[in-house]
Amino acid sequence: MSDAPATPAPEHAPAGAFAPLRRTVFLVLWGATILGNTGSFMRDVASAWLVTDLSASPAAVAAIQAAAMLPVFLLAIPAGVLSDILDRRRFLILIQLALGGVSLSLAILAHTGLITVWSLIALTFLGGVGAALMAPTWQSIVPELVPRAELRSAVALNSLGINIARSIGPAVGGLLLAAFGAAVTYGADVASYIVVIAALWWWRRAPSAEDELSERFSGAFRAGLRYARASRELHLVLLRAVFFFAFASSVWALLPLVARQLLKGDAAYYGLLLGAVGAGAIVGALLLPPLRARLNADGLLLAAAVVSGAATAALALAPPPPLALLVLLALGAAWIIALTTLNATAQAILPNWVRGRALAVYLTVFNGTMAGGSILWGIVAQQIGVAATLAAAGAGLAVAGLLLHRVALPAGDDDLTPSLHWPEPLLATPVDTDRGPVLILIEYQVAGDERPAFLAALRRLSAARRRDGAYAWGVTEDAADPRLMVEWFMVESWAEHLRQHRRVSHADADVQAEVARFHQGEAPPRVRHLIGAEHLPRG
Repeated sequence: MSDAPATPAPEHAPAGAFAPLRRTVFLVLWGATILGNTGSFMRDVASAWLVTDLSASPAAVAAIQAAAMLPVFLLAIPAGVLSDILDRRRFLILIQLALGGVSLSLAILAHTGLITVWSLIALTFLGGVGAALMAPTWQSIVPELVPRAELRSAVALNSLGINIARSIGPAVGGLLLAAFGAAVTYGADVASYIVVIAALWWWRRAPSAEDELSERFSGAFRAGLRYARASRELHLVLLRAVFFFAFASSVWALLPLVARQLLKGDAAYYGLLLGAVGAGAIVGALLLPPLRARLNADGLLLAAAVVSGAATAALALAPPPPLALLVLLALGAAWIIALTTLNATAQAILPNWVRGRALAVYLTVFNGTMAGGSILWGIVAQQIGVAATLAAAGAGLAVAGLLLHRVALPAGDDDLTPSLHWPEPLLATPVDTDRGPVLILIEYQVAGDERPAFLAALRRLSAARRRDGAYAWGVTEDAADPRLMVEWFMVESWAEHLRQHRRVSHADADVQAEVARFHQGEAPPRVRHLIGAEHLPRG
């Protein structure tokens, strides 16, 4: 067993585009995931083509795409909670074992000739369940492998690795499918899981410290939803993602029919089309560093929407096979630019304590939009045809990108590490951690002419209070002394308030310092903690 380091190198390490590959743990896991994703894409190309043999219905073809993505929509948030409260390494190993079992079942059914459209959809759905559990957890370990300065590069390399697999997997899968059949293709995917499990087993991740404030599932679930509801930065990322993926899902839902009906290709050619998307994604990932030097995140997303829309519409014209490969090459480049931009922005705006849960919200929106879009475009294609559907989706994607360009993505440069600047609460006697609710009062003395500016700053602080655990927040004034302003917020338990002490970031501390500057009292603002009484006398 290797003694590979479990913690990232110091912050002064170089932050170039390929700097994370100098870190052994990241390199090993990155290489293993490329192989694992290659097997997954081989499985997917076999399933997508096999369903066209079993049924010519566009709705059935689109249902396979939806079955793969719908579980992520349904389960990503609970999976994100688990990724934040369980040992992520062990959790990933269990998921890989389960996914290997799904692919083994597909191989057996294909070999015996017992596979049907419904069994294919059901097993694809189970594979989607595994993907739903894995995705937020896998993304959450990235900050454990590299320092913050290399996080965006690591996210970009993860996307590059996925698309290296996307370029290899479908092409190899198509060749295996054409030469040996679906059973062998599924078997190759089973073998890839063994490699990923071995890499995860080799990784010596430092265990998380257990203490009395460790979160339980239900409380962690509520805390994650509160954070997502209060984070305006996350809302902006989700809004841009919804409009991009709603239209972009049309290509992924209908590509098997594009290959078979519009371009008159076979399984091997379908694999080449998917391989062209992956190769284009590699090109796009390599172009990202120089593009970032010229364009901000909003410019990159606009360019990706326009190029993706044009490529989608071009496929509707049934171009010659070589030209179709070039179109999908451009589509792949635009796709990875959009995906990496949105994903890196989401990673940059999230503190570590809620990373898995908040990323799960992003993945829920992403996969829910892709699943819903796949079903919608499949139904539309059944009514008006594949070509007309692609033309409409391409135009909609470009228009949506132009209209939403003014909705700026967050910069993601705030310091979200814990500031730990809150003093420990004063207690007359020890308090059980499960007691609650807890009402926190902060008293400020504010001059009358500074009230508007004070209230504006305080409302900015309210978002941080809610993100870090408050389920209610408000501000009041003393009727007898208008200079006395009281900020109040409520948390569900004493333990949750103590967790707030650990969650407050340096960025939040800066906002709190701005609010405190309005206080004119000789002492700091007075803080009081009121806890729900354990025993109330009966009336």
